[in-house]
Amino acid sequence: MTPAVRGKVGNLPVELTSFVGRRRELTEVKRLLSVARLVTLTGIGGVGKTRLALRVAADSRRAFDDGVWLVELGELRDTDLVVDTVAAVLGLREESARAPLEVLTEYLADRRLLLVLDNCEHLVEAAATLTQTLLRSCPELHVLATSREPLGIGGEAVLRVPPLSVPSRPLPLRGLPSYDAVALFVQRAVAAVPEFELTEDNRVTVTRICQHLDGLPLPIELAAARLRAMSATDILDRLSDRYRLLAGGRRGVPTRQQTLRLSVDWSYDLCEPEEARLWARLSVFAGGFELDAAETICAGDPEPETLLDVMTSLVDKSILIREEPSTAVRYRMLETLREYGREKLQDTGESAALRRRHRDWYEQLVLRADTEWIGPNQLEWIARLEREHQNLREALRFCLTEHGESEHGLRLVAALNLFVLARGMSGEGRYWLDRVLAHHTGAPSVHRVDALCADSVLAGVQGDLRTATALVEEGRVLAEAVGEGTTRALVAHADGLVALHRGDLDRSVTSLDAAVAVFRTVGDLRREVEGLTALGLATALRGDTPRAISQIEEVLAITELHGESVQRAYSLWALGLVVWQDEPRRASGLFEQSLRLSRRSNVPLSSALCLDALAWIAAREQQARRSAVLLGAAEALSQAIGNPTVTVPHLRHHHDECEQRTRRALGERAFEAQFRHGKALSFADALAFALDEEPRTAPLPRGDAATSLTRRERQVADLVAQGLTNGAIADRLVISPRTAQGHVEHVLAKLGFTSRAQIAAWVVGQSRNDQP
Repeated sequence: MTPAVRGKVGNLPVELTSFVGRRRELTEVKRLLSVARLVTLTGIGGVGKTRLALRVAADSRRAFDDGVWLVELGELRDTDLVVDTVAAVLGLREESARAPLEVLTEYLADRRLLLVLDNCEHLVEAAATLTQTLLRSCPELHVLATSREPLGIGGEAVLRVPPLSVPSRPLPLRGLPSYDAVALFVQRAVAAVPEFELTEDNRVTVTRICQHLDGLPLPIELAAARLRAMSATDILDRLSDRYRLLAGGRRGVPTRQQTLRLSVDWSYDLCEPEEARLWARLSVFAGGFELDAAETICAGDPEPETLLDVMTSLVDKSILIREEPSTAVRYRMLETLREYGREKLQDTGESAALRRRHRDWYEQLVLRADTEWIGPNQLEWIARLEREHQNLREALRFCLTEHGESEHGLRLVAALNLFVLARGMSGEGRYWLDRVLAHHTGAPSVHRVDALCADSVLAGVQGDLRTATALVEEGRVLAEAVGEGTTRALVAHADGLVALHRGDLDRSVTSLDAAVAVFRTVGDLRREVEGLTALGLATALRGDTPRAISQIEEVLAITELHGESVQRAYSLWALGLVVWQDEPRRASGLFEQSLRLSRRSNVPLSSALCLDALAWIAAREQQARRSAVLLGAAEALSQAIGNPTVTVPHLRHHHDECEQRTRRALGERAFEAQFRHGKALSFADALAFALDEEPRTAPLPRGDAATSLTRRERQVADLVAQGLTNGAIADRLVISPRTAQGHVEHVLAKLGFTSRAQIAAWVVGQSRNDQP
């Protein structure tokens, strides 16, 4: 699988290999989804639950207006992060003081969306609790889960996924491809050895291989891959020997679990010694890794210069999966193979040392990213840290479970703060900061003060001002004990940011001024730029416009010189706020520059702030329709990240005045129509609208007919216009025929029509006339 481009349709991966068989299961899962809002696919590991769920989800895209979203839980070990993980997949960043579950529930409350929760078995209670809560509060939400056991909640429809069909005895050649296990083996065999074909000579051997593997897809694929090195007869002989060797030692374990375990044992035994050692060592990674990390952490035997060759062999043997999600090549293991490798690593006695090397490498990666944050490689660093999210969690977990490692944890989690803010992950950032701070028992240190300040900033962004203030005060006491000027500056910087969120402008300016002076003296460019931006905004709100402009222009000069994007976007927004009332054209240009930078760096908070400010200007210039759409887009984006549209109290009156003026100009009904349209825009289309670019989604609605239909009814109208019957519409949308008929009748009634032909003509007319 390779990641697909995320958008309104969801985030399903692209299939890199053909999907074989499962017609009955596909039909049954789709039927269950039409009558139940929770469907759980159960079965043993390796039986193909995930692949079946992804195919059903892909086939069901058109039935869910708000997309089909995959949440992979296999790498997650902390039950407390299940809600955060789901929210992150949906693009929700916890930037408010509200609980993540509250933000997630509100976001899903009126959306028709399919959530695919994959690999729930090790988090089954947390997954069940979350699913039950969401289904009770979100009437249009459907959940498709995969787990080794049911979630066990009311309304759950469970389908046990069986192995692929296998002939009970050797059959004539003509009939074998109708059995899914044989078809899968043959297709994967051809991929491994293009000249392979099912013949009279090998049909019995292939049949027996599939029988020995009980039709389980994962072992079959591993076996087919071995054709690069041996014949089908050799594979069958190895499987037979292995079964006889191990079956007696694993009494009481279900046969199919033995089969999967034995196939992995067998794959491990087929590896050369250096391949087996590397398999075990690579299991230290979570969620994939890149070559530079493997060369540093896992090298030794094999040596660095031969490690890539050994990794390539593991890719050929289907132990490693090679992926290229962007410009970087990454490798990962299936979770079953990773767990097996970790057992082997534990047996060697190298586990603790490898985990420490893993932690050290990722700590250095994060510290380097922090040092180079204000620079031309900022976007690459953001992308790299995002790819390494699971490994960063693993490194932090090591710091919390091993004695004497908490100081490393403080250094690691504090250095991640700007990445956390850029990606809108304040909730998870605070989760790790709180745990590491609680675990740390060492003497007062700069690292602990830094972590306290980072935690306070995240709390302030979320609106948890009481906690933010308490953390700053704790940091102040420790800074006095440490006795270093830079440590006191860290506290002053955090104090100034929290004061800005609190609306205490005098304190904010005083604290930030003192902190920036120290950062400039010691050459801490990252904190100098961050502090100057906030200082400029606070200074402007306090009324000293010339000084504020000078401070923000200094940030613009620094960021332009160094090729930085994220802080530059915020500073352009801040400068636009300073000048917008006297120079609206200049301000519009500044906000648009900020939006273009935010689009490059995918920073949602600065985008929402600019959309809202552009709405103020549009209202002032009597562009009420544009203002309403921008207000809706800003609110939708703010809600998606769990943040209020206005983050600084002193700006609230501009937003309120804009909304009141726009409502008066348009009238209540028209305002709500345009506001809803703005909320429905995707992130890309909202920015395209604000920048006067061609949007990719439907044009703005005109007239009562377009706005009176619900999203589902408009979708049904489009399908009627395509000539589909009620039964065909039901199949396309994964609903019952009676429900489809009801939607058609509602469309006819609302539009005042008496025939399907009139609906079709109306849809065509809408597509011609509805231009922005």
